[in-house]
Amino acid sequence: MVAENSTQPFGVTLRVWRQAGPAAPGKFVDYPATNVSPHMSFLELLDVVNDGLTLKGEEPIAFAHDCREGICGTCSCTINGKPHGPGHGVATCQIYMRAFKDGDVIVVEPFRARAFPLVKDLVVDRSAFDQIIQAGGFISVRTGAAPDANSIPVPKTDADLAMDAAACIGCGACVAACKNASAMLFVAAKVSQLGLLPQGQPERDSRVLAMVGTMDALGFGNCTNQYECSAACPKAISHDFIARMNRDYLKASVRASFKPAPSGATGGA
Repeated sequence: MVAENSTQPFGVTLRVWRQAGPAAPGKFVDYPATNVSPHMSFLELLDVVNDGLTLKGEEPIAFAHDCREGICGTCSCTINGKPHGPGHGVATCQIYMRAFKDGDVIVVEPFRARAFPLVKDLVVDRSAFDQIIQAGGFISVRTGAAPDANSIPVPKTDADLAMDAAACIGCGACVAACKNASAMLFVAAKVSQLGLLPQGQPERDSRVLAMVGTMDALGFGNCTNQYECSAACPKAISHDFIARMNRDYLKASVRASFKPAPSGATGGA
């Protein structure tokens, strides 16, 4: 067994979910990895395994990645049953092999959620998040000369909270960790990020109604307050934002029910 702080190479077995496509059958396949440096990142280990598969003329493991700095959220996968693997407040690309021991069997699989259909192997389609953002995750402002940075005072507490919410990288770990595959933490972060700032106030009601409605329409599950979402979040975003969004949604729903019907609309019996 290798000690956690050891610099000696060791060996592990990767048990990886392989599936050629959405309609193809899938299964776990074991890949031994030897001479593993504890300083390797988990994605670097996948690279090494894929190099070996390519040299043998076999299909490499498909996995998504981009920045490899914990910024983009693209590297999302489940390691030993936990989205992004061991550790707290880190993405898959920030997991290093020193978190494992010699002889470990490491089970790697894609995020499992109906709203995240599988593309291939460890890659899932998370474009549902893009649709939620398109529904209301923006502000409508006039273009032109930039105003002075201090022209709209923002209380520091609000600015800090907005920055905490803006840390969300849209990786989908919250969905994968939730037993209901709920996207409430993601949506709450995006709603709160803008709703806490003065620039986001004109569309505050329409934003929360549109983004929550889109989330529901896309097939994400309901939140039952288990808080696995915030525990798995690589940016440690608090589930308190869900309560904040729920309050905004309730207020917006009440106000919307008292708005007059659009011009020309006719009531039905």
